[in-house]
Amino acid sequence: MPVPIRKKRKIEIQRHFYRFPFTPRLAWLSRERQEKLMTTGRKYHISVIGTGFIARGLMYALKYRPQIYLSNVLTRRPVETIVDVPVPKKLITGDINKVIKNSDLVVECSGDAIHGTQMAEAVLKAGIPVVTMNPELQITSGTMLAKMGTFIEAEGDQPGTLAALDIEMKNMGFKPIVYGNIKRFQNLKPTPEDMRYWAKKQGISFTQVTAFTDGSKLQVEQALVANGLGATIVKQGLTGISCKDHEDGAHRLGEIAKTKDKPISDYVLCPTAPAGVFIVATHDKEQASRLEYLKLGPGPYYVIVKPYHLCHLEIAKTIIKVLNGENNYSFNNGPHPTIQVAAIAKRKIEAGETIERGLGSFDVRGEAVKIAAKPNAVPLTLIRQAEFVKSIKEGQLITFADVRLPKTRALELWLKTLKIVTGNDKIIGRQKPKREIREKSRKKKITKGLFLFKHLFNFKL
Repeated sequence: MPVPIRKKRKIEIQRHFYRFPFTPRLAWLSRERQEKLMTTGRKYHISVIGTGFIARGLMYALKYRPQIYLSNVLTRRPVETIVDVPVPKKLITGDINKVIKNSDLVVECSGDAIHGTQMAEAVLKAGIPVVTMNPELQITSGTMLAKMGTFIEAEGDQPGTLAALDIEMKNMGFKPIVYGNIKRFQNLKPTPEDMRYWAKKQGISFTQVTAFTDGSKLQVEQALVANGLGATIVKQGLTGISCKDHEDGAHRLGEIAKTKDKPISDYVLCPTAPAGVFIVATHDKEQASRLEYLKLGPGPYYVIVKPYHLCHLEIAKTIIKVLNGENNYSFNNGPHPTIQVAAIAKRKIEAGETIERGLGSFDVRGEAVKIAAKPNAVPLTLIRQAEFVKSIKEGQLITFADVRLPKTRALELWLKTLKIVTGNDKIIGRQKPKREIREKSRKKKITKGLFLFKHLFNFKL
């Protein structure tokens, strides 16, 4: 007896669907995309924004995930100038529309908040989820971008590693009071010569190694941790306890945290510690003897250390979770952020100077601050082609009254984020971009002309 066409079609769909090594839950996909995946049985197509250290590492790492296919790599540079990228040149593009057309999910790891904002917004508006390894983007625009669609910071970097560890610890009954980062070396004013040496030795960019060394990158990471996990900071720039043993430093942070009404986000500076993260937590009294037997100490503070973070090798875990529709991990900057990273002058900056970039420069560095306490502070991540209208002393916090920033989508979304936190997006003394000033002047002239025309000729508009 022949199988009815409708039933035969259903059998074919099921056969193709179960070719996957797991059964995807495609709740975030449109019905059209779900049907396309089910009927073709093809791999998930993802694209990567960026061609730096993390992006290249991810491209190599995807070979361990046979259910994922890399469809495109988006770059701002001329394609012919890109080397050491382990994909065919035909997959590299500068067209975001091509990326959107060919992707089920996009990974943003450019390390640039301004560029990342534009690209991520375009992808989200197309209904495609975005996974980031870009804490700079998250703390600048993440709150507003997350309102547009699925926008998640991946496991692997310190913030995502802490977020995953937080879930694990809470599931075992621990109550985190410190979310800690481990830093082994810090120099607030490194020399260009030293940074060139370390950039070449470590195979990362000059600006990256500078941002790591002067502590700016850590401040960004811990600001994201605070916002995403509902924590706060003890003081501007964090505490950063210097110690010979990282567990001793962690316990000292625990003593500080007990005086606060919420967990704190901070770090220890320990040359011999592993390159990982830690959580200081408390637990119920009836577990004290058992936890001591399990070598966590007598309490009341228990230090749980994850002695590594493997960046690009761990991103795929988050990709799969998103594709599977799992919602137990949804870490991002949060709907109500309280911490940002403000720009601090590394040297005296004269009025009239233009600074090309903030993060990773020798002009400014970053310090975590409470947004409500410093609403006029300029985020370090927005310092790009910044024209200073006032002279700034070394060590001074830079405000919007001191500098004129170009008009960018990232700046617009930051102002909207400020309105969420402070209830006001009008920054006192903000120097408006020249383009914005010209537009306002043009509108005034048009209005004035219409007014004169109306009254001279008694004409009703």
